[in-house]
Amino acid sequence: MNKKWDGIDRRKSLRIEAEAMVGSFSAGERATQPTEMLMHELLVHKVELEMQNEELRRTHAAMEEARDRYVDLYEFAPIGYITITPEGMISEINLTGAEMLGVDRAKLLNQRFSMFVAEPDKDRWYRLFLNIMKRGKGQKQKFGLEILRADGSLFHGHLDCLCKETADAPSMLRIALTDLTQQKPVAEQIE
Repeated sequence: MNKKWDGIDRRKSLRIEAEAMVGSFSAGERATQPTEMLMHELLVHKVELEMQNEELRRTHAAMEEARDRYVDLYEFAPIGYITITPEGMISEINLTGAEMLGVDRAKLLNQRFSMFVAEPDKDRWYRLFLNIMKRGKGQKQKFGLEILRADGSLFHGHLDCLCKETADAPSMLRIALTDLTQQKPVAEQIE
């Protein structure tokens, strides 16, 4: 049974299926006396609840599988995903992003993203960050920055930014970070 849960119609459908299952009981199992009619209704209701529980279990399993696929795609994407708070702190980062910055993910959380922006681009980053947080809600912005890894090496990063705002949370800046220095040799090899 692969029907979607669609409220009243689905409950009616389950009721009909439960009635059919109970209706398949022998005549001795189904008496027409008032107490027996009540027992019949209770039995139908019990079967209906069991069917709903089974459907909920299948739906829960499917949701867990979808969540696991999402987590795998997020964590192992070929680009870094970073979420920045309005104060400029890293609140989330995927494994690829942590690897690009050369720091264990747990040590990156609640750290300022600006500490990974190379000195010549820091002022530009601050201006871009403030502008996006004030005016860029819902609008994608793209720009490049020199990014400083924990070991002191630099890479040219391309940032795709989107400021997301929800009713129950402050605006957060979502960044997709791409290391362009790794892409350049590949492009040169193709030519």
